[in-house]
Amino acid sequence: MRDYHPSKDLLTGRTILVTGAGSGIGRNISKALAAHGATVVLLGRTLAKLESVYDEIEAEGSTQPAIYPLNLEGATDHDYFEMAETLDKEFGALDGLLHNAAQLRLLSRIDDYDAETWFKVMQVNLNGPFMLTQACMPLLRKSEDASVVFTSDSVGRKAKAYWGAYGVSKFGIEGLMQILAEETRDSTNIRFNSFDPGPTHTSLRVNAYPGEDPSSNKEADALINDYLWLLGPDSAGTTGQALSYN
Repeated sequence: MRDYHPSKDLLTGRTILVTGAGSGIGRNISKALAAHGATVVLLGRTLAKLESVYDEIEAEGSTQPAIYPLNLEGATDHDYFEMAETLDKEFGALDGLLHNAAQLRLLSRIDDYDAETWFKVMQVNLNGPFMLTQACMPLLRKSEDASVVFTSDSVGRKAKAYWGAYGVSKFGIEGLMQILAEETRDSTNIRFNSFDPGPTHTSLRVNAYPGEDPSSNKEADALINDYLWLLGPDSAGTTGQALSYN
C-alpha cells in the first residue's frame, strides 16, 4: 500500500464513522478521508477535540463532517443503537467504520492487574467495537460497498509479557474481525479487516514507552494511504485479513 495513489474523489458520496477521531491516528485519518470526499462522522469522548478536528476539516475546504460525542468506556448497547438510529436518519447508510479508539492504561503482570482497570480497557477496546459494529450492521448492509477496519497491534497477534488487558483485547479484536468476515463473506457487500499500524507517534505509544525517543517513530500521516485503501472501493473483495504497515 506504500505505492497506492488514491484519486482525489475516491470517497465522494461515502459516509464513514471513525472512533477516537479527536486525536492521534483518528484525527489524521479523519482529515484525509474528508479530503478525499467522505462525510466523516467524528466519534470520541471529548467534544472540544472533535470540534477542533471539525474546524480543521472545514478550514481545508474538505467535505463537511459530523460530530457524535460518545464515551466508549461508559456506553451501553442502548447508546450504540440510539447512535445508529441517528445515523440512519441523517445519512441512510454507512459505507465505512474505522475502529480506532483504544486505551492502554498500564503495563503489568497478570498477577498484579486489578479487575477494575481490566474491565475498563476491555470496554473501550473490545466490548465497544462489538456493540458498535452490531448496532451499525443494518446501516452497513444498506451500502453497496462497505468496509469495517479494526485497528490492531502486534501484541494482539503474538503475545508479549506485561501487555495485560490491552494485549488480550487486541487478540479479541482479531477474532471478532475473523468471525464477522466469515459470517458475511457470501451474504453481504461488507468486508472486515484488521490493520496493525506499527510504531507510530501517538499518546498511547508515549504512555507505553516513556523512555523512547518519539522522533524514532513515524507520524500518523504515514498511514493515510493504508487507511484510504482499506476504507475505499479499491480494497473490495479483501476480507478477513490481518494486515500490517510494512
